[in-house]
Amino acid sequence: MKAWVSDVGRLMKKLLIVDDEPDIAASIQYVLTQEGFLTLLAHDGLKAIQLVEAEKPDLIILDLMMPGLDGYEVCRRVRSADRKIPILMLTARTSEIDTVVGLELGANDYIAKPVRLRELVARVKAHLRESPSAPQPTSGIRLGNLAIDMESRTVTVANQPIELTFKEFELLAALAKHPNRVFTRDQLFAQVWGSDFLGESRTVDVHIRYLREKLEANPSQPKHILTVRGVGYRLVWE
Repeated sequence: MKAWVSDVGRLMKKLLIVDDEPDIAASIQYVLTQEGFLTLLAHDGLKAIQLVEAEKPDLIILDLMMPGLDGYEVCRRVRSADRKIPILMLTARTSEIDTVVGLELGANDYIAKPVRLRELVARVKAHLRESPSAPQPTSGIRLGNLAIDMESRTVTVANQPIELTFKEFELLAALAKHPNRVFTRDQLFAQVWGSDFLGESRTVDVHIRYLREKLEANPSQPKHILTVRGVGYRLVWE
């Protein structure tokens, strides 16, 4: 049998496939195995959590709609323990609210069902290439009374902790690394969600609104996260 081993596959990355439909899971497993990946299967959320803890996979392909422990809850639990592992969600539900909820919980990408297997393989490779090549800086960021600790992923304003979701933190950090610089929505989208994520840049607007609600004294009249009309956003924090 011919061995299909890709540049990423040669590193023998371990992938966890979570789907309660055996036929779909088997098809995904087959094509990824042919690409040279090691694969693990789970048909329910509880088994997925157990495998994540025991096997430490390099990437998770996670079905959203499962009985019992659904994909949202699995994603939330994984993210509470591991901030870096890429999570690709599979779903037949593609409304904006479903997508935003998944991203809020820390999913890296969304793939609609029925799954196009070659597209899935491309997405997997893209996320595995990006994951090791973009380490978080060990130093923190301080702008006035805003402090961002990149290692612990914590944020404080005037020494008061601010609870942010995974993507909110990534977006704030992207802005704070270059204060006063104007970013377009597409630039922020590429930095936070990745250039290979097939979503919409208006997702940035949603997360900007969430950040303002948590960081601004008056979110409707922001003084720090500013809109540059017709261009994008910039962070001003003296």
